[in-house]
Amino acid sequence: MKATVNWQNNMTFIGKSASGFPVQMDSDSSFGGTDSGVRPMEMIALGLAGCIAMDVLSILQKKRQQVTQFEVKVDAPRSADYPKVFTSAVITYIVIGKNVDETAVLRSIELTATKYCPAQIMLEQAFPMNLHYEIYEDEGDGNRRLTHQGIWQELSVD
Repeated sequence: MKATVNWQNNMTFIGKSASGFPVQMDSDSSFGGTDSGVRPMEMIALGLAGCIAMDVLSILQKKRQQVTQFEVKVDAPRSADYPKVFTSAVITYIVIGKNVDETAVLRSIELTATKYCPAQIMLEQAFPMNLHYEIYEDEGDGNRRLTHQGIWQELSVD
């Protein structure tokens, strides 16, 4: 994969990769920026969330789960000192649908975490991740009811 960033002014850069979509990055004024774009570390968290979300949803669709809404949240605190790396992450999968099977969700999380999502598999080498899930029954008219929640744990093979 190739990516390029081009300096615009102050601390504003426009990034492009092979897909060709421009992404504006900037910093806040305390670092010489104008607060006009996403921060590079935010992009890493967004990339992680996006990779996970696309893989889990694709697997759930292949398992014929009736997902009506889906969200992945990444909470990744950073160290107080430079280089201010991510120290851990809590990833929460929020699945809303009709009769969504908990086993299907767990298997989708497992396949994503262990086989399909390169961002997750790469970044878990740098910091620990805890994988939480919430499954809601879509009752229509914007109403939903929590049916399952928990933490996915990879089984160790002895």
